[in-house]
Amino acid sequence: MRKIKKILIDVGHPAQVHQFKYLYKDLKDNGFEVLVVAKDKEVSEYLLKAYDIEYLIIDKTKKGIFSKILNLPIVYKKMFKIIKLFKPDIILSRFSFQSSHLAFLLNIPHIGFTDTEHVNLSDKLTVPFVDVKITANSYFKNLGKNHIRYNGNIELFYLHPKRFKSDIKIKEELGIKEDERYAIIRFVSWDAHHDIGQKGMSNKIKHELVKSLCQHVKVFITSESKLPLEFKQYQITIPPDRIHQAIAFADLYVGEGGTMASEAACLGIPSVYVNSLDAGVFHEEEKYGLLYSFRNLEGVIEKVLDIVTNSKIKIEHKKKLDKFLLDKINVTSFVFWFIENYPKSKAILKENPDYQLRFK
Repeated sequence: MRKIKKILIDVGHPAQVHQFKYLYKDLKDNGFEVLVVAKDKEVSEYLLKAYDIEYLIIDKTKKGIFSKILNLPIVYKKMFKIIKLFKPDIILSRFSFQSSHLAFLLNIPHIGFTDTEHVNLSDKLTVPFVDVKITANSYFKNLGKNHIRYNGNIELFYLHPKRFKSDIKIKEELGIKEDERYAIIRFVSWDAHHDIGQKGMSNKIKHELVKSLCQHVKVFITSESKLPLEFKQYQITIPPDRIHQAIAFADLYVGEGGTMASEAACLGIPSVYVNSLDAGVFHEEEKYGLLYSFRNLEGVIEKVLDIVTNSKIKIEHKKKLDKFLLDKINVTSFVFWFIENYPKSKAILKENPDYQLRFK
């Protein structure tokens, strides 16, 4: 019988709670001791509690890049103490600074995940210290030694059909009638490090978008920042752990949020992404016809109206999703295997990258 491993998972954003929630469960169910450390950002702590995940908070969200930098020594100190007490065999993160550097200094294997290509400075400060870099095949960059690619994307960690089951009860929670149609709009706060120099929708476009959509479908808005008074009536009020259920029955997603745009695409919902930030995952989803990506605002309103006035498009997207999923793996099951068999798994994939296809 193998020795029980200890796994430390470093979570820096609510989206990462979703990414690791099923992996956490699989590890626990198979005898691993797992601890999650998290930054108290937005609804991260709410989600950790909702998914019954054991966790420790190592940082409170700070506004502004300089405040975040000044707070790093405190985070490193807390993380160091946790590592020394917990003694993990492997650390998992999304290329977090503290995990990358402390795992390297303490000689602990660190497996990192990413899907954001343009964070060049952050990558320079973390990638050289990460033992294994795991990304989707669609990821643009080459991360050098021990860069492992898989057929999927981060959103499929939790939205692959073998993991995610839709729940029609969400319509009642939203106050939606059986045959009523609705759209979800997402606005971001633009204070993340990867948002520097990027842009999405102007206030004018936001108003035009909401006004135009309301003529055809019910509108729900989810926003990282405080909504203006005129948008309050559209604010979605369901618990954060129910948002993917809401997306699953929508007729359209449109917004600045890249993660939610990809989530909608992975659920077969027409997805309109409006953001100057580019990434390989969006190119791949565009190739399959699941997502419409706009680097600027030109043509956004026209595309959105074309979608909501086309009665066949949702059916067409479900067919496109089927083709997409045929080419993808159950990512969480693949990563669980990789961890359970590490470091042998690394050698297996180097010799035969198609070994991952066993996890379809």
